[in-house]
Amino acid sequence: MDLFANLLLGFDTALTPINLLYALLGCFLGTAIGVLPGLGPAATIAMLLPATFVMPPVTAMIMLAGIFYGAQYGGSTTAILVNLPGETSSVVTALDGYQMARQGKAGRALAIAALSSFFAGTVCTLLIALFAPPLAEVALKFGPAEYFSLMVLGLIASIVLAHGSILHALGMIVLGLLLGLIGTDVNSAVQRYTFAMPELADGIGFVIVAMGMFGVGEIIANLETEGTRDVAINKVTGLLPTREDLKRSIAPTLRGTALGSVLGILPGGGAALASFGAYALEKKVSKNRHEFGKGAIEGVAAPEAANNAGAQMSFIPMLTLGIPANPVMALMIGAMIIQGIQPGPSVMTEQAPLFWGLIVSMWIGNLMLLVLNLPLIGMWVKMITIPYRYLFPMIIVFCAIGVYSLNNANFDVYLMALFGVIGYVFKKLDCEPAPLLLGFILGPMMEEFLRRALLISKGDPTVLLTRPISATMLVLAVVLLALVLLPSFSKTREVAFQEE
Repeated sequence: MDLFANLLLGFDTALTPINLLYALLGCFLGTAIGVLPGLGPAATIAMLLPATFVMPPVTAMIMLAGIFYGAQYGGSTTAILVNLPGETSSVVTALDGYQMARQGKAGRALAIAALSSFFAGTVCTLLIALFAPPLAEVALKFGPAEYFSLMVLGLIASIVLAHGSILHALGMIVLGLLLGLIGTDVNSAVQRYTFAMPELADGIGFVIVAMGMFGVGEIIANLETEGTRDVAINKVTGLLPTREDLKRSIAPTLRGTALGSVLGILPGGGAALASFGAYALEKKVSKNRHEFGKGAIEGVAAPEAANNAGAQMSFIPMLTLGIPANPVMALMIGAMIIQGIQPGPSVMTEQAPLFWGLIVSMWIGNLMLLVLNLPLIGMWVKMITIPYRYLFPMIIVFCAIGVYSLNNANFDVYLMALFGVIGYVFKKLDCEPAPLLLGFILGPMMEEFLRRALLISKGDPTVLLTRPISATMLVLAVVLLALVLLPSFSKTREVAFQEE
């Protein structure tokens, strides 16, 4: 009964004209961002954070969420039409989707991608509504020790599940933690790592880091590979899938949704890992495995369902625990802090309209995306042809204006440019920036909770091991680290991210 009443509250919040308008705007922007390769939802949300200052909290979160899951839809369009994934999570979709397009089945591939994404989004919206409240109730019983251990487990999991080298991911986590320490210590009022620069007294803003690493850095890297984009398909026809397509897509969509729902909750997992995992699973269980890589519809349905499920399920730890599962969720937490809302389990009780309005808006947004995407295919195809040399100056100016508007400080713009260069260098070194941002967001929170735990225990560090929940999470973190050292696990992990 409580669930029904809460959903009614959510519909009452989400269906207001202003929230519907911004949900539509978020979905449209997200799709457009997904269509343009290289400019992901993290960079877009970072650029739009200053604009949320003047919005009501619920409206701002609904728009930002729409950008995130809308990008999962848009990424499949370029993956299928031009073999150029707009999103990392759409890399696997390109393997079979592009082959279908070359065989004249582009419309059917796009339709299956949209339908499987909508199904996964609907299921995950229900799962969030069912499981988020009980999890939030459990989290309300957490003390400082439990929160510290939970964040340690989250960071270790993000290292294990990050793309590329484990050593690179560990180094990025440590660098993120160190960057989070810059500024004035809250307890002692002593400045740390500021190099006597007054501009760093309040620390480095996460918007600056995110815009630099994910915005400027990514665009610089894309300029390097500008080349020419071969848009071989200028007109898409036959958007209705056949009965055989639907029959072959049902089981992969169900499996992809289930796998994405589980992996989406894990820190560092999310949409990308879910899509790779779903494709690998289908290659092993499908009766048509010989068609994979040659235009198998299962190779489109499963990863598209998985990446959308993974994207939406990552909202559970963000809404209930205040723990970001990926960089976009870290930015969402930043947006909540900007609005004066403390992320965590108290959001459900103290900000019930925001909590339930956001959940209901996800289903409404997925319905909007289903209606929007297929009729606008022609426009998305035109967008793909826009050269980066035209987009680059506009994005840089927009980023600079957004960063400057935070504190009206030139220093922030220079700092963003520095992080842009650093982000480009990391990309060349195959160092994924996502663990850095997670460490940067969680570092100050971990320090605060650790200090609180030690103050309560009068300086006794064993409090982390004597409290059952805290000890369990630390043991799990140690087990994950031990798994990483096993050669068999390392090989399995490499295969999961290099499935072709």
